[in-house]
Amino acid sequence: MKPFAYVRATSLQEAVTAYAGHPRSRYLAGGTNLVDLMKHGVETPATLIDITRLPLHDIEQLPGGGLRIGATVPNSDLAAHPLVRTRYPALSQALLAGASGQLRNVATTGGNLLQRTRCPYFQDLSKPCNKREPGTGCGARDGVHRDLAVLGHSEHCVATHPSDMAVALAALDATVELYGDEEGPRSIAAADFHRLPGTHPEQDTVIRPGELITAVVLPPPAPDAVSLYRKARDRASYAFALASVAAVLELGDGHVRHVALAFGGLAHRPWRATTAEQLLTGARPTDEAVREAVDAELSRARPLRDNAFKVPLARNLARDALTTLVRAADGGPTAAHRP
Repeated sequence: MKPFAYVRATSLQEAVTAYAGHPRSRYLAGGTNLVDLMKHGVETPATLIDITRLPLHDIEQLPGGGLRIGATVPNSDLAAHPLVRTRYPALSQALLAGASGQLRNVATTGGNLLQRTRCPYFQDLSKPCNKREPGTGCGARDGVHRDLAVLGHSEHCVATHPSDMAVALAALDATVELYGDEEGPRSIAAADFHRLPGTHPEQDTVIRPGELITAVVLPPPAPDAVSLYRKARDRASYAFALASVAAVLELGDGHVRHVALAFGGLAHRPWRATTAEQLLTGARPTDEAVREAVDAELSRARPLRDNAFKVPLARNLARDALTTLVRAADGGPTAAHRP
């Protein structure tokens, strides 16, 4: 690991000012991903700005019924929070599906959103990778890509975003709060926070240089909404998603009043399934309607040589999640998903 400077920030403004004043800075909270990448030489920050002393570790209930989650709230605390478990079960399930218990005790909400891809070419300095070093090529495209993207990839990058939590936040219509030295505070929809690779795969998100994630805000859930998160992986313990799905459903008069569906493990960002949502909204939630909506969404998939299996895997996950929620919304045996 290369030498680096260390700054412990005592206020939000001090943190972003320090970032602006120290070239090649990185914010440090849980460090579960950043420190790993520093050990491998992928990340070589000149300065680490410690933000663990900032007042960003609370979960607040908002007057309208939503929740504001501080950026340094540990993943384990967030998953176990009573209001998250009862009102946003998809988020709690997604957090518990990610990493190990030890990592969840340290990893933070903001850090989870900013974690980098687990593409092996990104972490191997001997291999070409446009995300790690723009212009060197994408070794994964014709190499080892079984776990990588089938949606929204480009000739420059086929990496996937690894977060489970971010998939649930996209489906729950969460927003991400940011603070910058020059920009001040601003908010971005969680579904728009991560970006597709295009010609600049080195940019994972739309965050501006030096901006700090301060919180994630969850809107109040509709009284009759139900939600869940499902994940397929190679082993039961501690593995990144081959495919995952977060779904939120609300029925009214036998029709779909609101549906939100997001896929994980399929793209460079959590993939909000807007085509499927448009087809289902207002429709009767029959098995046929669910099948047609999910198939229409996944018709956009462009699998590579070794990862075509992800398409039927995601299709089955989504169909199962939506039909399970239809039963729950009707008061069936899975009504525990109801807020």
